[in-house]
Amino acid sequence: MSHPNPQTHPREFLTHLYTAAVQRALPLHTMAAHLPLPPKGRTVVIGAGKAGGSMAQALEALWPSDAPLSGLVVTRYHHIPPRPPGLVSRIEIIEAAHPVPDAAGLAASQRILDLVHGLTADDLVLCLISGGGSALLTLPADGLTLAEKQRINKDLLNSGANIGEMNCVRKHLSRIKGGRLGAACAPARVVTLTISDVPGDDPSVIASGPTVADASTCADALAILKRYGIALPPTVHTALAQGALETPKPNDPAFNGHSVRMMATPQESLEAAAAAARDAGLNAYILSDEMEGESREVGKVHAALARAVARVHSQTVSPTKGLAFIKPCVILSGGETTVTVRPVSAGGVRGKGGRAGEFCLGLALGLQGQAGVYALAADTDGIDGMEDNAGAFVEPSTLARAQALGLKVTDSLDRNDAYGYFSALGDLVITGPTHTNVNDFRALLIL
Repeated sequence: MSHPNPQTHPREFLTHLYTAAVQRALPLHTMAAHLPLPPKGRTVVIGAGKAGGSMAQALEALWPSDAPLSGLVVTRYHHIPPRPPGLVSRIEIIEAAHPVPDAAGLAASQRILDLVHGLTADDLVLCLISGGGSALLTLPADGLTLAEKQRINKDLLNSGANIGEMNCVRKHLSRIKGGRLGAACAPARVVTLTISDVPGDDPSVIASGPTVADASTCADALAILKRYGIALPPTVHTALAQGALETPKPNDPAFNGHSVRMMATPQESLEAAAAAARDAGLNAYILSDEMEGESREVGKVHAALARAVARVHSQTVSPTKGLAFIKPCVILSGGETTVTVRPVSAGGVRGKGGRAGEFCLGLALGLQGQAGVYALAADTDGIDGMEDNAGAFVEPSTLARAQALGLKVTDSLDRNDAYGYFSALGDLVITGPTHTNVNDFRALLIL
């Protein structure tokens, strides 16, 4: 397989690794092995997520043409891929807002819940779930308005809470998440086909597990809301405190016969990128696919590791001498970091950006122009936060070029303005929607 030369074209080579990771997670490449046989009765397709459109199209292409298939899937605005010529449309795909839910997602969620009522034991429900489904599949709990749900969602996103914490709260403030959709499908059999975007690949966390039994509790949700200082309407707070908004648990018989099939994971995508690096003659190391924490701090930790590797001149250093990474190499990691949005001073302007960009700011600050280190960090769905970029590049010249433009990396961090910083440098990674999502992708090239 041809690839850009990492020595002469490091940016293009890092993009090549990112592409390899994304390609590994595309639904049409991964779905066939996980499909069940058509049932005696109906097959109803439901689902939500950033990969919802491509998952629905893959299912339409792979499902037997003489077997009935119908349903509804909701995805993010502008995330429906072009329909391949000749592919018959059998599943309706609706677009809605992410990461803050909107009325379109509310209407789609109610329709999805309505679709699964009245099914029989002869019927099959195929649920297509990918990251982003928590915002797209929104049906607030009784006593909670859409506007209140939107405010709580924004507060969670800005709080620094990790994905498990956010989704615990979302499950308990919903009429469709946390296994409620799966329970509503009874007595039909449910097969959930999922693309993981969460550390640990827990299906009950991915998109807040709408078809998967939930072991978390109302008390857990309340503790998280208290930890981050997020207010609830009094009636909803009381309902949580009394356990009135509890989710279906793993011993619920409504889930008998249900199964979850993991179509793609962050680890598999990192392994695909590692293989591409080795094909180019480089050493490749995967740190972890489960990294969490503040994006800027994770960036600084990666910088410390990269500097240690870059400063060793010998390429035959033994691990027993304290270094297990031998250059030239690529160091890869994934997971889901967080960004705590800082308060803006009076008259100040809050910046724009997402997890990948903020990681790159922390990385650049930690590297301090270290020679021989190049990096790409990007979200595998092609969208970093709410912007039009997937992430950003960092090079040895990053800080110097920024300083020449009057930009200070510390100022950009104070304003959470990764987008403004890397846009001015021409260092944004812009791919458009990739139609899959296995979360953060980070690659450090050390020459």
